[in-house]
Amino acid sequence: MITKEKKAEAISKMARNKSDVGSPEVQVAILTERILEVTEHVKENKHDFMARRGLMQMVGKRKRLLKYLEETDFEKYKETVKKLGLRK
Repeated sequence: MITKEKKAEAISKMARNKSDVGSPEVQVAILTERILEVTEHVKENKHDFMARRGLMQMVGKRKRLLKYLEETDFEKYKETVKKLGLRK
């Protein structure tokens, strides 16, 4: 589970303004933090298939959000991918 501090840090890094918590960039940043944590869990617990399924769902959701962002605002998409260090 992602901590409040990590979530707040991810939001502050990608937010468009002070009260922004729902823009695609922020959602992608939060999902990226969660994906990193679950990835570590799955590496340690190889037989936790429910966690693996949840991980795949999060990766898919992040992929859809990035695709939406790419189609609507390409500059924000490039900036988001660069800030989060994603391969795209």
